[in-house]
Amino acid sequence: MQTIQYPDKGTWQEILRRPAMDTTALENTVTGILQDVQQNGDAAVRKYAQQFDKVALTDFIAAPAEFEAAAASLDPALKRAIQQAAENITTFHRAQQEQSKVIATMPGVECWRRAVAIDKVGLYIPGGSAPLFSTILMLGIPAAIAGCKEVILCTPSNAAGQVHPAILYAAQLVGVNKVFKIGGVQAIAAMAYGTETVPQVYKIFGPGNQYVTCAKQLINKAGVAIDMPAGPSEVAVLADDSCEPAFVAADLLSQAEHGADSQVILITTSATVITAVEKEVAAQLALLPRKELAAKALANSKLILVDNMTTATALLNTYAPEHLIVACKDDINIADSITNAGSVFLGNYTPESAGDYASGTNHTLPTNGYAKAYSGVSLDSFVKKITFQRITREGLAQIGSTIEIMAAAEGLDAHKNAVTIRLK
Repeated sequence: MQTIQYPDKGTWQEILRRPAMDTTALENTVTGILQDVQQNGDAAVRKYAQQFDKVALTDFIAAPAEFEAAAASLDPALKRAIQQAAENITTFHRAQQEQSKVIATMPGVECWRRAVAIDKVGLYIPGGSAPLFSTILMLGIPAAIAGCKEVILCTPSNAAGQVHPAILYAAQLVGVNKVFKIGGVQAIAAMAYGTETVPQVYKIFGPGNQYVTCAKQLINKAGVAIDMPAGPSEVAVLADDSCEPAFVAADLLSQAEHGADSQVILITTSATVITAVEKEVAAQLALLPRKELAAKALANSKLILVDNMTTATALLNTYAPEHLIVACKDDINIADSITNAGSVFLGNYTPESAGDYASGTNHTLPTNGYAKAYSGVSLDSFVKKITFQRITREGLAQIGSTIEIMAAAEGLDAHKNAVTIRLK
């Protein structure tokens, strides 16, 4: 990790730059797969499953017996953990429901807004070295609360055509029974365009590797909605002398182990903290099963020393991290200064892992600086807000002249006439 002391504000953008890659060749490859699936449907999906996942798919969809076997084979302790997490996530997201309220903007003019579920949504769940069954809870639960009529899930199988049992168990727990054994770009294409087997959806959610991310961005350009722009995982930790260096090191490593393109940053007002955290990172890294991946991520990461908390929070708001941990004695007040972050974790006993799994907040968050303008996934992500209005004859008499004058000023006489004809 690179240590930077008291950086000048003019250098912040360069210091906080995320690892970048040339995606030109990637886009060409992904575009070819998307077009093939759009034109050739299931046949193309089978071809790419054989090519990339080394599996000869016959039936794409997981059978009821596979769900039963998954539930029977899963460790009871893991099932209880998944259930507890599901309860907390449900509680938090159910509280986000809004009731429609009719607003009389003036006598005889009533306006209101109603949340309507997106009819068809698709969830993508990676299933490689780290099958992200927790993401099923984060996406499937708000989809169910919102009332989406059709929720499908795509996830890659192993070479034997089997899906990880925790994925099937979590899917069934949240009411997702259409699980397709399809991974990668071909899964995104199948959900975006529909095939003989996979239904087309209106919005696609879920993380993935650089190919999946690129596919989501390309189908979004073509008019299919996605959850948000997303990239490699990242965490920033803000710490002062009250922090526990071992805790901070563990938090940095928890994101570094995601992959070589992840980024972790420590910002602190204490040189002592930097020294202690470096020592702890080295000790803990040596014990990690995924230490080689974590070490590559650490090579892109920074330890930044600043002179005060005002500078620290300004630096963080410039970076706009996906995850932000505030390990400071004045964490609540500092939190009020944070305007750009996906999710914030306050105090020494709030690890980012809690949000990843079980506290209740959603872990599908904007990365790569998009937290400056985007929110993480919530119940709102699965609904559309439709506005309604009803004007009485008396109400139109009151507001009519306002509309006529404004329409005429814009040169839109037909707009004006839609009111005038009613008033006459």
